[in-house]
Amino acid sequence: MPFIGTQPEVGGYSVLDALTASATASYTLQKDSANFTPSSANQLLVSLNGVIQKPGSSFTISGSTLTFSSALTSSDSIDFILAMGEPLLVGTPSDGTVSTAKIATDAVTSAKLASTLDLSGTGRTGHGGLKSVQVFTSSGTYTKPTGISTVKVICTGGGGGGAEGKSTFNYGGGGAAGGTAIDIIDVSSTSSVTVTIGAGGAAQTTGNGSAGNNGATSSFGSFCSATGGEGGKAEGGGQSRAAPGNGTGGVINILGGQGGSQGGGNTSDEAAAGMGGSSFWGGGGTHSATNRDDQTGLQGQTGRAFGSGGGGGRHHSNGTFGNGGAGKEGVVYVEEYA
Repeated sequence: MPFIGTQPEVGGYSVLDALTASATASYTLQKDSANFTPSSANQLLVSLNGVIQKPGSSFTISGSTLTFSSALTSSDSIDFILAMGEPLLVGTPSDGTVSTAKIATDAVTSAKLASTLDLSGTGRTGHGGLKSVQVFTSSGTYTKPTGISTVKVICTGGGGGGAEGKSTFNYGGGGAAGGTAIDIIDVSSTSSVTVTIGAGGAAQTTGNGSAGNNGATSSFGSFCSATGGEGGKAEGGGQSRAAPGNGTGGVINILGGQGGSQGGGNTSDEAAAGMGGSSFWGGGGTHSATNRDDQTGLQGQTGRAFGSGGGGGRHHSNGTFGNGGAGKEGVVYVEEYA
């Protein structure tokens, strides 16, 4: 309820240590043998020879020293001194009793932390979130680190190789990209997983305008997989583009990009060949150069990003054939979470 006048001090009431009167007016106040400093004389109730003394006139306070208005004698008796409204001391809280609501906003600063927080993978162990990453570019075994319960896997198949050029229809098609599966997997009961990386389709070097070689399938155990892209189509009209690979078993399954089409028309046609298809990770190999008539300049380039297709080769009117570029191998990328 509200008060008229000065708000009463809230706190404990304590009887101070006994004082023995002597031929002096000043005495040191103590509580439990330690000097005690009241907030003012009005905080003390002092009894001398059975009479309560008036603060300010009968005695004054300076720090922990109480001074009576006149010197006492050894025959006087300081009966007691009671400190009223002493600041209430809070003891050590019991374990688990201080709630978040009892801590003031912004009260905990870096000065109160035992050490600088470690936000590296090791320091975050037990606190959730991304801890580490493993990347497989060749087949092997995934081994789960301690403390990991969930993984995000991106699995991409190998890219198809590009087709060769030929004198009748002088440029080959680009290889298609491998598909991609993205999966979120609970590995709390799994310790290891077999990882297979699909090879890219090999460069086509047979010298007769052959179709490109197919890419192979990548997989993360039985959880998810992604087929490789088809090799670039051989020269010849009416053929569709090389078919891309696809992901299976993932929460998201993505088709790779198709390879560029094959074509041409006659031995004098010097058009460029088909580009390799782009994968989830990026672009495929470029087609053969349009201003070259040598073997190197006429061949398609190897796929650039994981799982991308190789570029197609072409034929020059001088009789030189360009090889089809190799597809890029697939990849399995694993993010690890606590």
